Amino acid sequence: MFFACLRWPKHCALAATLAFSLCAPSFADQKPLTEVRSPNFRVLTDGSDRDGRRIALEFEQMRAVFASGFTSMRLSTGAPLLIFAMQNERSMQALAPAAWKDKGSKPAGLFQHGREKQFAIVRLDQDVPGAYQVVYHEYVHSLLHTNFRWLPTWLDEGLAEFYGNTRFEGKKSFVGTPSPRVRELQGRGLTIPLETILAVNPHTFYRGKDDQIGTFYAESWALVHYLVFGPGMDHGKKMNLFYSRLQKGDQQGKAFREIFGEYKDVEQDLTRYINGFSLKSWVIDNSTSIQEKDFSVRKLSSAESKAEIAGYRLWGHDAADAPGLVEEALKEDPALGIAHEEMGFINFRDGKDEDAIREFSRAIELDKQLYLSQYFKTMMGAKWDTPEQREAVHAGLSLTSQVNPRFAPAHVQAAILELYAGREDRALELSRKAEDLEPSRAGYHLLTGEILLHLKHEKDAAEIARFVAERWRGPDHNEAVALWNRIPEASRPPDATVIEETEEQSNVVEGRVQSVTCDEKSKKVVTLQHGDKTLTFHSKGRQLVGFSDTLWYGIDHFDLCHHVEGLHAVVRYRPPVGNDYTGDWLSIEMRQELPPVYTSHAPKDSPIKKE
Repeated sequence: MFFACLRWPKHCALAATLAFSLCAPSFADQKPLTEVRSPNFRVLTDGSDRDGRRIALEFEQMRAVFASGFTSMRLSTGAPLLIFAMQNERSMQALAPAAWKDKGSKPAGLFQHGREKQFAIVRLDQDVPGAYQVVYHEYVHSLLHTNFRWLPTWLDEGLAEFYGNTRFEGKKSFVGTPSPRVRELQGRGLTIPLETILAVNPHTFYRGKDDQIGTFYAESWALVHYLVFGPGMDHGKKMNLFYSRLQKGDQQGKAFREIFGEYKDVEQDLTRYINGFSLKSWVIDNSTSIQEKDFSVRKLSSAESKAEIAGYRLWGHDAADAPGLVEEALKEDPALGIAHEEMGFINFRDGKDEDAIREFSRAIELDKQLYLSQYFKTMMGAKWDTPEQREAVHAGLSLTSQVNPRFAPAHVQAAILELYAGREDRALELSRKAEDLEPSRAGYHLLTGEILLHLKHEKDAAEIARFVAERWRGPDHNEAVALWNRIPEASRPPDATVIEETEEQSNVVEGRVQSVTCDEKSKKVVTLQHGDKTLTFHSKGRQLVGFSDTLWYGIDHFDLCHHVEGLHAVVRYRPPVGNDYTGDWLSIEMRQELPPVYTSHAPKDSPIKKE
């Protein structure tokens, strides 16, 4: 998916983190962590072996609960989940000081999403029913996004709330137990009309109105609960039919009315259901072949512990002391592959590319399982111009996929590589694989659409462009419009209207990024090559940056100050009062540049081998 974001200036974010870290507990002198491995999870804890085993088992039970509700769904992702189980507030704060930046914040659990890694953090002294709801809620999101190509916000949040409130008691799990939000609802009807709930994203529709956003979450949970357990809902079978219709591309409103009934009738029945004070839940037997005693346990070395903590900080963008931790780890154990990998990411973040490649290469020498080092080493040196260069990239991507076949970015880059080689059929196969692995990323669907356009399957490409444009906003939407506009009008669905989203009172220009200059005052000056002209844009006020999902280093590492030279960009700007530069940029969208559409195919002796 295109990721649209408002970015803090880099040096301001770093300064805030440094200032906060002065008063936060340090992890440098903590005892080494213990690692517990269950069949599907890895837990690192500063508590006892028993604590680690218990947390691993709870996550195994949560995974089993989700599997019971979605029997045919994938439960593993290409971004491994690492769970930290910390003893108390102090040790959790030492691990994740950013979580304490908000005054009064003392979370019992956190979840960090990412394209390459995911993290959950729980406090052992808060392991009581409901304490980890936010962690389970976000974990369910990650599973939903691994299986559905699109869910409306109410359903995405309602399902996460529905499963996130699961209670584990002895040998039983209770799924669908009432959310604490139910107290906001009982005794009154819906305050948000059903039609609005189905249509909006609360974080944009109710921007800055936290009480309204909370109400949206509460009513979304209640709606999901009613559509599963309510009268006539056949214990969730109608909901399953609704999921199926959405994934086929049916319009949500039409599918909802045909399956559940007219909006006004559902609203009335939902209100009666909420006020009935008799909310059901599923009871699931926890008896399983997975036993705590079978989990492996080992004590990490001090160097391993520091490298793992640094990795979390880097991916959580709370990285002020990550370099120091990695340097200490490498001093203690120069042959620790994961420490070299994290140092590679630190160098990549700082734009020190030669140092980064050297660290990634060393990491691979020490540990062949470090597929991210293999991927970054490959892509940082990737060239596409000659058959020999493309073969080298292909070999590196193949090694990445051998270690982690679920890592979708490697399949995306392999698809683009095949497209450059003129092998559109193979490119389509790889792009479809990436779509299947991460179906919630709009950019992966659009890559498939681009390849279909190369193959002259114009109607299929138009359906993809329409699907994304109708369901995603911001840069995702605009990239879909760009694809749509390149498709011959005769091949587009006649009933579709696809229009680009624009900034008010702004101009737009496309070109190739020539350079970005980031100064100490957080001013970002962007120069763009537009035809034979060089255009200059200054940053002023609000800045929105978006980039395609197919950008190889993606959301976990994007920084406008590094690694954007040569990218295709769409700049929206306002002309300045003077004439010494082109304008003040409001938004920049970075897009994947693909070879132009053509009909010739690669020769039979193409160096890109079939896998």
